[in-house]
Parts: sequence; structure tokens; C-alpha cells
Amino acid sequence: MNKTTKKFIHKPRRPYQFGLLVLFYLIGLTSPIHAESQNTPKNVILLIGDGMGLGAIDIARQFEYGKTGILHLEKLEHVALMRTYSANNFVTDSAAGGSAIATGVKTNNESIGVDSNGSEVDSVLDAFQMSGKKVGIISTNMVVDATPAAFGASVSNRWTGGAHIARQLFDNRIDVILGGGASYFGADKQNGVDLVAKFKEAGYRVTANKQELDSVQKSEKLLGLFHPTYMNFKLDKEELHSQEPSLPEMTTKAIEILSKGDNGFFLMTEGARIDHTEHAADITGIWRETIEFDQTVKEVVDWAKNRNDTLIVVLADHETMGTSASETMDINALKRINVSSEYMSKQLTFDKNNEINPESVDSVFKKYAHISLTNKEVHQFIDNVRKNRTLVYPQHQIDWEIGSTIANYYKAGVADRSVRAASTTGGHTANMIPVFATGPGSEAFDGVIDNTDISQIITKAARVPFTPGQNQTKEE
Repeated sequence: MNKTTKKFIHKPRRPYQFGLLVLFYLIGLTSPIHAESQNTPKNVILLIGDGMGLGAIDIARQFEYGKTGILHLEKLEHVALMRTYSANNFVTDSAAGGSAIATGVKTNNESIGVDSNGSEVDSVLDAFQMSGKKVGIISTNMVVDATPAAFGASVSNRWTGGAHIARQLFDNRIDVILGGGASYFGADKQNGVDLVAKFKEAGYRVTANKQELDSVQKSEKLLGLFHPTYMNFKLDKEELHSQEPSLPEMTTKAIEILSKGDNGFFLMTEGARIDHTEHAADITGIWRETIEFDQTVKEVVDWAKNRNDTLIVVLADHETMGTSASETMDINALKRINVSSEYMSKQLTFDKNNEINPESVDSVFKKYAHISLTNKEVHQFIDNVRKNRTLVYPQHQIDWEIGSTIANYYKAGVADRSVRAASTTGGHTANMIPVFATGPGSEAFDGVIDNTDISQIITKAARVPFTPGQNQTKEE
């Protein structure tokens, strides 16, 4: 099979491979490195705050608790700093960053679950699954997007591989899959095949809202798709009358299902929309999304605290926009904003030439941001949108114009629009990000490490066979 074809065909696991891995693993137990230890974690829970650097953490702390407060993630006893560069750029995107964490291998930006040459490689999730453990992925993004896909799929390009990723998630029989992206599982994107129906036929309980998720009790396999694309921002859920579950609710339900297995589990749960608020310069949104993620950390720690069998690791895949908690920001004014920049952008109206109506700009800023723009400022806003429509990475572009206008008005400050627009990652940075850990094996998270170290530290602690760069789960 040629390499190009192989990138887009994901084969099911061969049954004899599990037996071989177990044999090698048992042989390895006689080595001093694998000496029996009561500190071996049975379960591993990896929590990823997409784009969550120190700035987002500080904003969340200041807004929620004040300068003397502390987030739940900050209470974890072991801390490290992590480098995040990709194979082809000193600044990573989420695809390469997530893949490095998941596979222990550097890859190029926009690539998922492959090495820098485009060859498929196993993930830490694959390793746990082949060792007989249950596995799950959760994201407030689409479950076919970069970070969750890096753990359960392999495609050469994140922007064109969504439908194929959905099929791989089915083929790989991941026990729990929760998040957005329902549109990628429907017949329109699956060549006429209803992929959700196939999940049901395979024994999955399928849920589409919070009420249905809450009702799940006995299922061993669970698929929850709660939005056609991204799940709603925390800020917008009340305004939208959202029926989606929260990140803590999805995570606790996943743990409930996965912990029924005798052999333990691996769970990756992602607070994905922290990154989206940063791309949109939405300071209030950064606070709310990071706090929801931190509440998820609390729920996980509370579940594990009396067990002594669960390793918990909290990190980000990269930092976004050089986000910082500036001295001058008007916290009280920013906390009064009740919807996201994305929501505001959708309230703007356009004329027949697809130009933004000035009256709608004035109205949106007054109603939602409590800001009265001058006529000059309104037209400057429209001109900024018009000029930047053709620049690199247009995602969140109008949202960013709204968010940056609000941030500047309330003296929060954000990166310049030209920097964001010219960036191939939409404004990611090379800043190292913090890693927090607790539970058996967490002492290994110390000092300055690389994102490729994460999967190796986790599998070594759990004594799960794993070699970065190998491809045990796909046929050659």
C-alpha cells in the first residue's frame, strides 16, 4: 500500500498484537525498571486546557477569586514547564501540539497522529486500549478536531480529515466519546452512511443533550454528540437556552462509565474553547471557560482523592495570543459582560453588499459590552473587518475585532491585529506552558520537559507498553 493511501485508511487492530504486547510487558516486569510498585496508577486522566497558558490561568484567578485566591489546578502538588514547538515551526498549532502529547512524536503543524513524514503512529490511548484498559475522549470542541483526534485517529491534514476521523473513532471502538461535531457523523459527510446508526448497532448508547446523558446508567460504550460543530461557550449557554452538558458533567459521566472496568482506564478531557476565547480576544470568555475547566479538575480530583490509583495530569497544548492579566484591566466592567464576542458577532447585520450595518455595531456594543462607540469608532471597526478579511487565518476574525475593541476599552490589552492576522496559527505563541499533576507517578512531572515526554511519563508510570513512533495498531 502506498503512503498516500495509507494516510487515509485506518485499519482495525489485529487480535494477536494484544497478546504479544502483554507477553513483552510481563517479561519486562522482571526488570528492576518495572519492579512491582504499589504506586502504579490503575487509571490516568489527562486534562488539556487548549491554549491555556499562565495568562489565562491568572485572568481566571483574578476574576473568580481575587489576587490571593487559588485555582483547583494550582493545588496539585507536582508542577513542570513544558516546551511546545512542532517539527516544522517553533510555534505549534493544536494538531501538532496535541499529537506530540498523544504520540510522543513531533509532527508538522496541521498534521494529526502522524510523524513528520506522514506515517501513522500510535497514541497513548492506543497503548492503554491494547493493554486491556477502557479509553475515552471528551472535548467542548468537535470530537473530530485537532486535540481529541490526536488520541484516536491519524490524518495528514486537520482541515480536510474530519469525516475520516469520525470513521476512525468508530473503527477504533473508543469506549466513551463526548463533545461536539455531530455534523461529521451524518450521511452528508459520510458518503450516505449514517455513522451514528453504526455506533448504535455496535452497542453504543447515543446521547444528544444533557438530559439524555444524565439518564445513562448501565451502558459500557457511550457516544454523546451535543452540537453540530463546537459546543456553546459557557458565557452563551443561558442566552441560547442550551441543553448541552457542561465539561464537568461530561467528565464525571465518562468516569462513571469507564471505571466499571476491572483493568482501569485512560481518559483525555479537553476544555477546548479556552483557546477560541483567546483567538477572539474575549477576556471575559477566557475567565469563564478556564473556570469551567478548573471546576472539571476539581471534580476529577475529588473522585480520585481516596483511591490512590489514579494519575491526574493537567496541561495545555500551547499558549494562545500571549494572553496576560494586565494591571490596568477593569475587572468589574469585564465581569458584567454576559455573552461571548462570538455571540455578539452573530447579532451584527449586513447590507446587500455584505458590509456591516453601522447601526448594528453601535447597538451590539451598547447592549452587550456597555460601550458607547463614537461614529468614528464604529466606522473604524467596520474598516478593520473589511481590511482583514483577506489576511491569513480568518477564523474568529470578526469576533476578534469585537473582543479586542472591548479589551482596549476596558484597558485589558491584547496582541496587535496584524500579529494575529499574519500568524499561521492564528496567534499561538512559543511560550512554555505549566503542567500540574497529582497521584501515583506524578512526581515525574518536574523541571522543564517537552510535550513529547508526556505520553512516555504516563505510560511508564502506569506500566503500559509504549514506544513513540511505533505503529502497532495499523497494518503495514
